[in-house]
Amino acid sequence: MKFVKTLLPLSLLLLSGCMVGPNYQEPPAVLPAKFSRGSSAADNVVMNPWWQAFRDKKLDSLMTRGMNENLSVKQALERINQANANVIIAGAGALPSLNSSSSATVQGQDGSLVRRQSNGQRDHSETKTATTSLPASWLLDLFGQYRRSVESANATLDAAYDNIGTARLAYLSDLATSYIDARYNQEALALARKSLESRRETLKLTNDIREAGAASSLDVVQAEGLVNSTLAELPAYESGFNVAANHIATLLGLPAASITSELTRSSGQPSPRYNTKVGIPADLIRNRPDIRAAERNLAAATAEIGVAEAQLYPSLSLAGSISASRTLTNAVQGNVGAWSFGPDLVIPIFNGGRLRANVEVQRSAAQVAYLTWKQTVLKAVEDVENALISLKNNYETVAALRKVVASSEQALGLARESYRGGATSLLDVLDAERTLSQSRIQLAAAIRSLAANYVSLNVAIGGGSAIAVPVRGAPVVARTTVVATK
Repeated sequence: MKFVKTLLPLSLLLLSGCMVGPNYQEPPAVLPAKFSRGSSAADNVVMNPWWQAFRDKKLDSLMTRGMNENLSVKQALERINQANANVIIAGAGALPSLNSSSSATVQGQDGSLVRRQSNGQRDHSETKTATTSLPASWLLDLFGQYRRSVESANATLDAAYDNIGTARLAYLSDLATSYIDARYNQEALALARKSLESRRETLKLTNDIREAGAASSLDVVQAEGLVNSTLAELPAYESGFNVAANHIATLLGLPAASITSELTRSSGQPSPRYNTKVGIPADLIRNRPDIRAAERNLAAATAEIGVAEAQLYPSLSLAGSISASRTLTNAVQGNVGAWSFGPDLVIPIFNGGRLRANVEVQRSAAQVAYLTWKQTVLKAVEDVENALISLKNNYETVAALRKVVASSEQALGLARESYRGGATSLLDVLDAERTLSQSRIQLAAAIRSLAANYVSLNVAIGGGSAIAVPVRGAPVVARTTVVATK
């Protein structure tokens, strides 16, 4: 008997240290040693305010304001509160619980159908009872069900922190790209108005030559048609600017059209003044918050396998209670105390295969999480490679188009001089104007693509994702302010 009394507690102690299910290990990533283009040396990109490379004070101001007001980041912050609470919930089941309950009752009899006492009074009986109980229970985590639950909840909490970075990257990209679009439409509108002024000069020149008898009415009509076609281009650029400005206001948490007046005065198209050091592909696993979140989700899914497997085994709980009651009647009064204690063993015997099927469900979910992580890693490498190639081509395109614009301006001047002297026809002038107008718009579009791909490259490497990330374990509330550091 002494042997059994010694063995039972020891067995429970050993079982309480047992955890079923696979222990999580970070998945290996087979990545190339370097990117096909770009520098291998990288700065601390996660804290880098890369938009400052545009040297645009208005953009810097908008990015700082938006970091404080972005609703997507605030939603991600609230999800941290939820994940923090889930960690507490997951671990609570393995801790002892103690409840308290109290009750009081009064019972009595009174009425006309009662016997008379000897003194002539009616009989009256009343019972008063007060009861207090303290039930306690402790479910022994023999196979690590709750410890795996805590492990899963902690991994989910880590993913919630990483999701802030993902939301921030999406926001930075959206705001910067919208600003780039707004400035492009402003530039295109200014260029269209400049072309309109030039074509009106050509129309005036054609009218003067016709009055001198050296031009026909057809020449005048053709010149007027080019003026009108330019007028038709203006509304599209105006609409493009207003749409981009309205979206910027929404990103700042303001009603549409709130900042249109701020952007009316153009500061020119933003263009990056220096290149980005992208590092090596392995850096993405550390710098990209979506990759880190996918890895943490994989860890959570792996822990859930252990939770499901633990349900295949017996569960043992210790339960007990202490209660006290006081009874008071016409005849007697007194106190009564009671207590109870004992183990409760539950063994799953027949459940139609539900528990084992649940294990397979969790294993499949973990495999899906792994494939999601792997896909996220490969997509990140693809994003960087595409941005590097596009950015290189953009630089070459912009340089070539600047030369095209300069040549087109020179050609238009020569065509007009020849037309005045009667050496060429009006069609040569009109063609030169079309070529110049198109080359200017193409240059503006190429600068927009250059800026947008610069944004894409920095977002692809996780640039700025860790600016003002809250400390792990610190409480986060909706009023949390995120400030961009310079």
